Order: sequence, then C-alpha cells, then structure tokens
Amino acid sequence: MEDCIFCKIVKGEIPSYKIYEDEKIFAFMDIQPINPGHILIIPKKHAKLIAELEDEIVGEIFKVAKKINIALRKSGIKSEGINFFLADGKAAGQEVLHVHLHIVPRYKNDGFGFKFPPNYENKPSKDELEKIAKKIRSAF
Repeated sequence: MEDCIFCKIVKGEIPSYKIYEDEKIFAFMDIQPINPGHILIIPKKHAKLIAELEDEIVGEIFKVAKKINIALRKSGIKSEGINFFLADGKAAGQEVLHVHLHIVPRYKNDGFGFKFPPNYENKPSKDELEKIAKKIRSAF
C-alpha cells in the first residue's frame, strides 16, 4: 500500500532499526518505545487486520516473536517480563493500519499497563457466558 508507513519501512524508503528479516516477516525497533527494547513485528505483505492474513503468516509472526523474546531476555536489556500486544482495528487502539505485534520488555513500576473498565470485577453469569460462547462458536 502506497501510504502505509510500515510498507515504506519494508521497502527501505523509510529508515528503521532492523532486528529481524526473512522473506515474509520484518521486525524493527519502535521509534516511540514504551520501554527500551520495544520491537514491532510486521508481515511484509500489507494487511490491515489479522483476519486478512494467511494462517501461515500469523504463525510466522508468533514464531519470530518467540525468537525475539528469547533474544531480549539474553540481551541484558532491563526486562522482568514481556508483553505481546496486537491491536486489531482502530477501536482496539491500532494506530497504523498494517498488522503489527508489539514486543514490550516490562519491569515492575515501569508505568505501563492496561486499565480495566469500572465494572470489571462484576463477573457475568454462567448463562451469559454460554450465550456469548454459542454466538462465537456459531460464527466459525
């Protein structure tokens, strides 16, 4: 896609700090990191949403994520844990409309986290959970 910043990075039109590359996947440093070592993994093929990708590519993204996870833990970069975050759609927080998986090194009191909604502690009933599960199963 012509206007996609990640496609331009893959083509070498915009410089990046490459971590990994193969014929299908590209991984590079996030230029606005949550913590040092924050990396983005993208498919070279443009897709806005994960559902637009072949299963093989989705699997490759996560295989590369595992390799990067291991490398981060060996690197000496401060990391007591690692978050994998993929926002799928604008409402989920996706800012660049090209599938990308964030790999974020984490440590206690780093200031980053998820905020739960006010009624999060109110668990749904078993009937409600089954009703929702049934809807999802029927969509397969």
